[in-house]
Amino acid sequence: MSNRQLTPDALMAKADTACSSARALLDLGDVDGAANRAYYAMFDAARAALLASGAPVEPDIGRTHSGLIGAFGNYLVKNGPVSKEVGRLLNRAHEIRLVADYNGDSVESADAKEMVEQAETFVAAMRAEFMPKASDDNDNEMAP
Repeated sequence: MSNRQLTPDALMAKADTACSSARALLDLGDVDGAANRAYYAMFDAARAALLASGAPVEPDIGRTHSGLIGAFGNYLVKNGPVSKEVGRLLNRAHEIRLVADYNGDSVESADAKEMVEQAETFVAAMRAEFMPKASDDNDNEMAP
């Protein structure tokens, strides 16, 4: 495996894949797997947003979950541009993922479903705010 850092675009592609996997696992009834993939979709999207924003973070900011979540809160939520509501989604997803991965109990089905939906919302919000290529498609849709 190479030591090259992932670019924001590559991280967003990983986030998209994780969202799709989360949805598929949810449909299969694997609530813990769905919660795990939903969290990682948000984790990768948050990492992409931090790197794309130019925040003063290390390229390997994703090395620790708490480090990434803290930096995301400090640089992107505290004084904008990410709303506190959207920022809270990442924190909640992290808590639920810990239950899914490390507790004996499974995540509740309703929580897993909500988490997958929130991951899709979170990833879309990070793309809209931090990935300029995503908005280029809209530039040609000027009404006459």
